[in-house]
Amino acid sequence: MNMFLLSTVAFLFAIGVLVAVHEWGHYIVARMAGVKVLRFSIGFGKIIWSRRAGPDQTEYCLSAIPLGGYVKLLDEREGEVPAAELGRAFNRIAIHKRIAILVAGPLMNFIFAILAFWFMYTIGVPGQQPIVGEVQSATIAAEAGLQAEDRIVVVGSQPVETWEGTMLEILDQLLSGDEIRMEVIRADGTDHTVYLDIAGKVSQLTEPGGLFSGLGLIPWSPTLEPIIAEIVPGGTAELAGLLSGDRVISVAGQPIDTWSQWVEYLISRPGQDVELLIERASQHQLVLLAIGEAQLEDGTVIGRIGASPKVPDDFYDRYAASQRYSFFDALPAGIERTWTMSVLTIRMVSRIITGDVSVKNIGGPINIAQYAGYSASIGVAAFLNFLAVVSLSLGILNLLPVPVLDGGQVLYQLLEALKGSPLSAQAELVGQQIGIIFLMLLMGFAFYNDLSRVLS
Repeated sequence: MNMFLLSTVAFLFAIGVLVAVHEWGHYIVARMAGVKVLRFSIGFGKIIWSRRAGPDQTEYCLSAIPLGGYVKLLDEREGEVPAAELGRAFNRIAIHKRIAILVAGPLMNFIFAILAFWFMYTIGVPGQQPIVGEVQSATIAAEAGLQAEDRIVVVGSQPVETWEGTMLEILDQLLSGDEIRMEVIRADGTDHTVYLDIAGKVSQLTEPGGLFSGLGLIPWSPTLEPIIAEIVPGGTAELAGLLSGDRVISVAGQPIDTWSQWVEYLISRPGQDVELLIERASQHQLVLLAIGEAQLEDGTVIGRIGASPKVPDDFYDRYAASQRYSFFDALPAGIERTWTMSVLTIRMVSRIITGDVSVKNIGGPINIAQYAGYSASIGVAAFLNFLAVVSLSLGILNLLPVPVLDGGQVLYQLLEALKGSPLSAQAELVGQQIGIIFLMLLMGFAFYNDLSRVLS
């Protein structure tokens, strides 16, 4: 399956699942509160499929625009309600019940994230130990005294075991102050504490893809010999006749000394035909290789041939770090991860609003689809992580006090409780108009950022 098709399928699946989870929260609590549910829709716009079921003949449907969904409840503000059913109208039930129905959607997104992280930790999350590679000169990392092969063990006050965990803690520290404290273990076994000065650089460092380059950090990678270990069936390496055990000597006359040098050559030449000199069974021979193409999550097209390097037997034991827990231990780990990611997301959103974090971090459907396809191509654990993070974002977004969102509707209910009577229709209309303008601006930013990433 090519990357575009995979991204499309993964995106539609993810949005369908997360919207269904969110709307089911509203639906189930509405029914528990005795409110009549008229329609449960996945998607907006024209209905393309529907059926009615249940004692209330609720309409369950799929609609044409798969970027959301809604639950339509019986409500006097939406139309005339028969006298016999007035007690089942949303606007007639107690305010605390209305708030429970409104909050149930985002709450289900948080519960789904916990379950996704739980399953993810049960099957195991492969990772790499946070060992520093080359430290670029005249950078924040170099000025702090970080050195190549330093293993980061603590960021701030939190122990870290993988690069993913390290990045999350670095982001958390970015939003907390003017420096990042790290404890590292040097290659000689000694312990050191370093402080990265980030004063005035938060916006720059939170640019998409700008964290490591802005700090001057490169994750460590081993120097592997350019020897092929495995060939992917159907890849251009197999079509060229390359075999496991072949050593790459040169390509187009350019000597190849390491696997990373070989990869760097390939990724910059998608679709090209090159002449390859290899060593096989102590004999040199020429091979004509057609470099294949692959699309990354940001739309960049790179060269790929479908071959993996020979890795020393002890490499994974020395440098890999897998986070895997028993079935029962994975649940608290999932809850903790949900809390950490929720707090980080809220802080990022608040700093975007105040202008301290780049608005380029706002992504839209194109960006989400690319990450959906990329995570799905890596494996189940990565896709579960993607689903959990997007579910959290959806839950948090809907809790914002914007009238057209759940949080804004909760605000209306609280104002009604304080006022002692519902807000006027005019006030609600003005609020909805403000909310629509906010969402249009947000989507405008998101689409602009998506297109900027693709076109760049």
